[in-house]
Amino acid sequence: DPDMPFVPSIPEDQFILVEEGDPAVIPCRTSDPDAQVTLVNSLDKSVHALYDSKQGFIGNFPAGSYTCKTMVRGVEFKSDEFLIYIIRATSQLPVEIEALKTVYKTGETIVVTCVVFDNEVVNLQWNYPGKVKEKGLIKLDDIKVPSQKLVYTLTIPEASVKDTGDYECTARHATKEVKENKKVAITVHDKGFVHLEPQFSPLEAVNLHEVKNFVVDVQ
Repeated sequence: DPDMPFVPSIPEDQFILVEEGDPAVIPCRTSDPDAQVTLVNSLDKSVHALYDSKQGFIGNFPAGSYTCKTMVRGVEFKSDEFLIYIIRATSQLPVEIEALKTVYKTGETIVVTCVVFDNEVVNLQWNYPGKVKEKGLIKLDDIKVPSQKLVYTLTIPEASVKDTGDYECTARHATKEVKENKKVAITVHDKGFVHLEPQFSPLEAVNLHEVKNFVVDVQ
């Protein structure tokens, strides 16, 4: 099609996630398999790479913006802009879950943290008793120094007995079929459950050198 030399791309194709060191495909495909296509970067400088009209340009590209160009009957056409993101990811998915404490009283705030190490882009899901009612706030901190880690924090304010149960986070790798899940059991009590009964008066007298015992019953 001389009026549309580049096959239209969908938005999902324009954002390309690549792991460090892996080759990428910039999918500017042509409707004419014999078209001469040039790849340029954001500075409009030519980038040398292998071209396949059915796939696009194939190679190891730095992160950044790329556009393809071709000439049809003396008129220059440009493809959509393609953005390459280089992500840090390991084939394994190290995940840790941590709760500040595992026993709470009604009205307290539950805080559970799930940490993913050495991976920049993952899909993380929480499962916990209050999820059905959309109870809870989730915050993400992307920490890069001194090492890469994603810290997901789940906060449940004003906890009730119904918030008792397993708190589980499941992380899925961005580009590989790898997943890892961790969980911790949380208990919420309706009220304090320790009863103290002292066996002495608020004021006690003790003679010099006398040994006196103070007894407390704990239930």
